[in-house]
Amino acid sequence: MASLDDAGVYQLTDDLAIIQTIDFFTPMVDDPYTFGQIAAANALSDVYAMGGKPLTAMNVVCFPVKSLDISVLKDVLRGGLDKMREAGAILIGGHSVDDPELKYGLSVMGVVHPKRLVTNAEAKAGDKLVLTKPLGTGIICTAIKAGVADKETIAKVSDYMAALNDKASELMQEVGVHACTDITGFGLIGHAWQMSDNSRVGIEFNSASVPFLPEAEEFAKTGFCPGGLHRNREFYSKNVEFVEQVPEYVQDILFDPQTSGGLLISLTPEAAQLLLDKLLKAKVRPAAIVGEVVSGPAGKILVK
Repeated sequence: MASLDDAGVYQLTDDLAIIQTIDFFTPMVDDPYTFGQIAAANALSDVYAMGGKPLTAMNVVCFPVKSLDISVLKDVLRGGLDKMREAGAILIGGHSVDDPELKYGLSVMGVVHPKRLVTNAEAKAGDKLVLTKPLGTGIICTAIKAGVADKETIAKVSDYMAALNDKASELMQEVGVHACTDITGFGLIGHAWQMSDNSRVGIEFNSASVPFLPEAEEFAKTGFCPGGLHRNREFYSKNVEFVEQVPEYVQDILFDPQTSGGLLISLTPEAAQLLLDKLLKAKVRPAAIVGEVVSGPAGKILVK
């Protein structure tokens, strides 16, 4: 792909293209099975963001064989396999290395019709923007690592991170989508900037409409912000303008690096409302219309 898209695409025939991606990382929760599910969902998301269907996957594993029991690895792989089965993808192999720190993820291959391929470079002025998962996972995971998040918060954020973006991908294709990206390590602001820059448009967000986990507000206000948040703010701040009434903690959440975040979808106002209705009916919540695409300036984001 010429743009900074979510995955690589190679067209095989007039009616078939393959989508390839890889992603893996260190644990953000203590439970190995849950970690496996989250890592797999995160890797599969790149295929969904481009409108594709995942077909096969290969495990990518780094495991400290001398310091962790093999049962931990079995639980991680079981979590990943269950998530692959939920996605309808087949595990066909993988690779492991002895490493001082546990890491896990997938290399995924999916398919899409070339005419139905969705990129982050076709957002149109006048489009509305739909976000399909709440923000704040990076902040909450930082609190988890610090030992200050309770069991209910850990369970809630884990459920969101482990949730597939399959239904959102299917429904955006059904109603007619112009552009899409999944929200991961660069945060909402970073990934939205990539969409605006590639599409040569501007983006305006209504901060009051952006869904985020309420616990993220509490932790952001008390300083549990990951290093990636500060790096995102430093790198992207020159491209974003916040009006004065947007609180500092909200700005932090918008820059927060997400793990297995939702899709940011650009489509006409009519299609956006139809998509939102379908998402809520399908229990993809709290999906919301969070902003709009404007004609310019290109690569600039305004947060009201």
